Amino acid sequence: MKLFSLLTLISLQFLMAADTSKPNVIIILTDDQGYNDLSCYGSKTIKSPRIDQLAEEGLKLTSYYVASPVCSASRAALLTGRYPKLVGVPGVFFPNRGHKGLDPKHQTIAKLLKSVGYATKAVGKWHLGDELEFLPTNQGFDSYYGIPYSNDMTPAFSMKYSENCLYREGVDQEALKKAFEANKIKPVGMKDKVPLMRNDECIEMPADQSTITKRFTDESIKFIDESTASNKPFFLYLAHSMPHTPLYVSKDFEGKSAGGIYGDVIEEIDYNVGRIIDHLNEKNIAENTLFIYTSDNGPWLIKKSHGGSALPLFEGKMTSFEGGQRVPAIIRWPAKIPKDSVSNEMTLSMDIFPTLAKITGAKAQDADLINGKNALELYEDPANFKTKHDYFFYSPRAVRHKNWKYHQQETFKLKSTARKTKGPSLYDLSKDIGESKNLINDYPEIAAQLKNALLEHNKKKQ
Repeated sequence: MKLFSLLTLISLQFLMAADTSKPNVIIILTDDQGYNDLSCYGSKTIKSPRIDQLAEEGLKLTSYYVASPVCSASRAALLTGRYPKLVGVPGVFFPNRGHKGLDPKHQTIAKLLKSVGYATKAVGKWHLGDELEFLPTNQGFDSYYGIPYSNDMTPAFSMKYSENCLYREGVDQEALKKAFEANKIKPVGMKDKVPLMRNDECIEMPADQSTITKRFTDESIKFIDESTASNKPFFLYLAHSMPHTPLYVSKDFEGKSAGGIYGDVIEEIDYNVGRIIDHLNEKNIAENTLFIYTSDNGPWLIKKSHGGSALPLFEGKMTSFEGGQRVPAIIRWPAKIPKDSVSNEMTLSMDIFPTLAKITGAKAQDADLINGKNALELYEDPANFKTKHDYFFYSPRAVRHKNWKYHQQETFKLKSTARKTKGPSLYDLSKDIGESKNLINDYPEIAAQLKNALLEHNKKKQ
């Protein structure tokens, strides 16, 4: 009996050790941050020393793509490892416009990691459905603290939130609610006044967005403390609501950046990234924490000084040019990733899901339907890693194969853009990252190959 008890104790200790060997996972996702909006990616006006530190201590990706140039679709792809149209999120969700969201039947990263013992939390912008059915707590996250959609949108009064979310000074609240639900009034004066939620209840309306970057970080640090106290590995999904416009910044950072208010916002985010880095070090868990910093899509260039920069890439958000979907991405995992590494191999946000499945031993549902690829080799040996993607489909209108990029149709958002053609077009990204020289007449066979691949992809329904 004593021998059995001893063996049982040893087995339990082994299991506990195995569980704690799983890395903690942090994904910080910004909103509309461009390829050129960090000093480590070439910005001359924005200082980002703490995010630069992540790159110095880990891996900087220079050919990393999100699956859509708009937010809801991009986020759905990151969290499920699949092209957004295949999980029913082809574009952007808006509140007050029907029953829409990421179907909870899909396995998210949160569900994946929760299945192997992780504590999970979503902080910040959600934007995958604002009705209760679609909120993070029904998508694998143990808890949620944040704004349920973009910070410039109008609240959905049909939601079953607490009465705090229905407050509007000087207006009959019940009449306002009925008018919204009947879709009879336009929400004049409510733009940019969004709810702050905890789990499925509103706790502040309108949310004070000037302090929101700090408060999102405070909530994240609290979650890290709670998870480590319970000896559980954790997954933190921190999706900042900025630099999406309207831009808000605290007084401590107002007017501090040479990049104007946009730079102020990024530099405040950078400072708060540093707070998380420092806290991981204080808790002695930095070594085995996989830390990813990236953006959901390219910059909103039509916002001019309130938008970012994708240079040397062309165009930005809402387009399938490089500036719309190639974004900054930095990964630090001291236990695995060599310091000061850089990779120009094509990698995707959709790769994160299957890579985490491989790292943690979690089982992906319908693994054969996952579009991302396990990129653990990238983390372990970035200098020798080769992309596992034969093709990447930016949208129904563009595809990349090796260094070749084909547009069936080109879409522009900048009125100043002067192009003789709107497609079809072919670019060699190894020599022309700005997509300026159309080579379709010089390489018709390559263009035909990519066109056929794009047509076949567009036929897929799952």
